[in-house]
Amino acid sequence: MDRIRRNERMAALIRMLSVAPNRIFTLSHFCDLFGTAKSTMSEDIDLLKDVLSAFDLGRLDTVTGAAGGVRFRPAISQGEAKRLITDLCRELVKPSRLLPGGFLYLSDILSTPSIVRSMGVILAEQYYESAPDFVLTMETKGIPVALMTADALGVPLVIARRSSNVFEGSAVNINYVAGNAGHIETMSLSRRAVQEGQRALIVDDFLKGGGTAKGMIDLMCEFGVDVVGMAFVMSTASPAQKRIRGEKALMVMDVQPDDPGSLTVTPAGWLTNGNDVA
Repeated sequence: MDRIRRNERMAALIRMLSVAPNRIFTLSHFCDLFGTAKSTMSEDIDLLKDVLSAFDLGRLDTVTGAAGGVRFRPAISQGEAKRLITDLCRELVKPSRLLPGGFLYLSDILSTPSIVRSMGVILAEQYYESAPDFVLTMETKGIPVALMTADALGVPLVIARRSSNVFEGSAVNINYVAGNAGHIETMSLSRRAVQEGQRALIVDDFLKGGGTAKGMIDLMCEFGVDVVGMAFVMSTASPAQKRIRGEKALMVMDVQPDDPGSLTVTPAGWLTNGNDVA
């Protein structure tokens, strides 16, 4: 192979790192691939780290230890995240989006890859240090944002279903209370989907009373899995008392019953204030 120039190495490096978020690549792996010395690769990585930081294109972390190396973590600056979510709020505040039962029409937003990818990165950033082993969501509308969050974290997506499927083998089924009316519904997950002792991040599209989210927490308890966080695209201001605690939502929706004109959609406090309050 001809000698690889630095600009060629840099282009290949960022491509390999960005398509495998959170995966640790050893320095030796790159040295063997490009036929360079460790000192040269270290210089390349330091330069790439500075470029990513300067343009808010993500984080390049050096991991020490026997299994150490370098990993890329997608990131969006606080200002850019606030701008993106504020623009979405302006779009979603239209009364025509209000649905019966106090829900909001989000399907077109959750079907736009660029928007959902950004949402996934914003949510994933909040849980990098929690190190979840997988992202859990409930079928079906939450799947796109959950998938993009899982992609940014570099972990699998696990989908809980409303009924078990033959092709998934034996499953665990639980009943949970859904909606303010207290309807009992069923949630199912294949026994092979997760393992005892793993860590789960719950991601879904909409949080109202928290019944479905509480059902997913209970489902994880059946598997002996620790839930490290819960994240949502949209949360409602009412009821203020949810069935869960410690959740993060990108946006908060409020509306008075029978008055579509009172609809408001605002970025969550933790996004605008830079703190950990959902």
